[in-house]
Amino acid sequence: MEINNLSKTPMEVIVNCFLESFKNYYVEFPKDKDYFKQRWEMSNLNYSLSYGMFDNNELVGFILHGIENRHNHLTAFNLGTGVVPGYRGKKITKAIYEFAIPDLMFSGVTKCQLEVIKENSFAIRAYTSIGFDITKGYKCFAGEIIKKDDYLYEVKEVNIQDFNFDLTSNQKLYSWENQIESVRRGNFNAFQVMNGSQVESFFIINRENGYIPQLEVIIDTDESWNRLFSAIRSISKTIKINNVDEQLVSKIYYLEKFGLKNTIDQYEMEFFLG
Repeated sequence: MEINNLSKTPMEVIVNCFLESFKNYYVEFPKDKDYFKQRWEMSNLNYSLSYGMFDNNELVGFILHGIENRHNHLTAFNLGTGVVPGYRGKKITKAIYEFAIPDLMFSGVTKCQLEVIKENSFAIRAYTSIGFDITKGYKCFAGEIIKKDDYLYEVKEVNIQDFNFDLTSNQKLYSWENQIESVRRGNFNAFQVMNGSQVESFFIINRENGYIPQLEVIIDTDESWNRLFSAIRSISKTIKINNVDEQLVSKIYYLEKFGLKNTIDQYEMEFFLG
């Protein structure tokens, strides 16, 4: 077996290996290859700095990296690690990282980052042995928004490319795929919720599937949250929001208050290079 980067590996081969590796996983992935194309482009997947284990030219394991300068670090974010069933137990993930780390460092990467489902103790132990440390806990939610009391509000769409989200939110509290750098490459619309002439909150949503990478109240009151969720409900009654930082107790309280269910929990893990 040998390890190479994925610059010359067709995307279809990678997707097929991904789907084979994640059969019977904690969450189910779509089979549509366009889903992976859009998601990986949004996350800035770099095939030259992503790596695979090959057995007689057959891809049997992989680590996919989104590469971008975020928060003063050129970061390699792990978009997926997988090993097909017949090759598990051979420490392939560790072998790929041992190959990848010197190459990443040569390319100027200073931090590796990933997310892992909390129940996946085997993966957590494997990443810890490589040098990763747990840095955050995340909660994921989905469901139909429960309608609460009626309040007057106005929803105003804003240009997601031009709007300065740093003025109204701390991007470090969001995960890689929900940070504004990724979101601006995706199929999302941004909205401000107005209370009279005042911008009170905002949210970003994919109209097609109800996925929300970001929502914030600028003025934190019960009425503000009510208007925010009423505004979201006017766009999509059923929503999904992944990776809410566990420290954000107020946000989690209101997500649950308006009917969303906690579906799965994750850790964020980091490993500084050099």
